[in-house]
Amino acid sequence: MVSLLVAVIITAVVFDYINGFHDAANAIATVVSTGVLPMRTAVLLAAVLNFAGALSGTAVAQGIASSYVNPELVTQTMVLAALLGASIWNLITWYFGIPSSSSHALVGGLAGAVVAQAGFSAFHWDALGKKVLVPLVVSPTLGFIAAFFLMVFLMWDFRKLRPDVANRKSRRLQLVSAMGMAFSHGSNDAQKSMGIITLALTGWVASGGAALPGWMLPHAKDAVPMWVVLACAGAIAAGTAAGGSRIIKTMGTKIIRISPLQGFAAEAAGSLTILAASHFGVPVSTTHCINACIMGVGASKRVSAVRWGVAGNILVAWVLTLPLSGAIAYLTLKGLALVF
Repeated sequence: MVSLLVAVIITAVVFDYINGFHDAANAIATVVSTGVLPMRTAVLLAAVLNFAGALSGTAVAQGIASSYVNPELVTQTMVLAALLGASIWNLITWYFGIPSSSSHALVGGLAGAVVAQAGFSAFHWDALGKKVLVPLVVSPTLGFIAAFFLMVFLMWDFRKLRPDVANRKSRRLQLVSAMGMAFSHGSNDAQKSMGIITLALTGWVASGGAALPGWMLPHAKDAVPMWVVLACAGAIAAGTAAGGSRIIKTMGTKIIRISPLQGFAAEAAGSLTILAASHFGVPVSTTHCINACIMGVGASKRVSAVRWGVAGNILVAWVLTLPLSGAIAYLTLKGLALVF
């Protein structure tokens, strides 16, 4: 029924909004913690650039819409359960200030909902391995290495500058890198909700649902309608503008005490890693990338500069996100099956 499809679309937009304030810290934690920008200015700037980044492409969205389950198996309750499972896990980790992955929460939720609806074999586990588990390891590793060596180079390059000159240049560089990080975050994370809405629409068509206006539907296989792009871009921007100070504190101060130069190195390495992933349609975790980059710049100074206990807690959240969001979505679908 159309009301269920509308509920799915609204829930996807709400998830995107939650993603925005949950992951606001990805772009601005370092620039706030170093005092380059005040919190409110930083979040508003990040919101604008998140919106711009979300308009930059749809490769990730097309992958979400087509890679994990066949359209003819998709039901609206399945997609709704996936979104609710991901949103609940995001809210839990946001409440406790844990920078977990919204991307992995969504894919985990989709896996749990598909299994609950159509059985274990209905989910494309090979796609999970290629598009989620491999990038789960590779993207933070590349970010860590890039941030480590960029920081080493910058320390060598800045070695002869007076401290006041070095600090002034570092703050300017960090402002630019924070803008790049916000843009890259929008280019990858906003597309996940675009993909899930497109999945719901293709499932609606494949199941013979009631006719919808042509502008609402994908005009080609896996294509993302423009209204979906604009709605998700606006939602993630609004969520980012709402803040996310709990996670900003964890990322900006608890992993390491970060300087403007370190902030620039972390954000520059993180944004390049994420933009490359967006270009190739890989839904990486922006949270994982920027955290790994922060650890990389800390380790370039000395290994003990990183608070590995906090980093370990974050790593546990990374590991738990996929199975727990999946379990929540599984139980949610079973509950929805009693209603619909």
